[in-house]
Amino acid sequence: MKLNQIQLLDIVALTVDIPQYNLWQGQVGTVVEILANGAAFEVEFTDSRTGQTYESVGLRPEQIMVLHFEPVSPDANAAMLPV
Repeated sequence: MKLNQIQLLDIVALTVDIPQYNLWQGQVGTVVEILANGAAFEVEFTDSRTGQTYESVGLRPEQIMVLHFEPVSPDANAAMLPV
């Protein structure tokens, strides 16, 4: 698996503001569905205190980034650069 591949249940952060949904760059959500063979993703945003979903929205890959909770090797980061 390449690091830039977005997978089901990945924790992601918004890279853009989406004011019509009251979502802002940096907000964290979970990928709950892969749409159109990976051309889009349903991302669920939940309240950290109660776990209540406050928004679920379809997003394009360029609108989100996968968060990594462990060190990433320099070789793996090179795979993430655009060609």
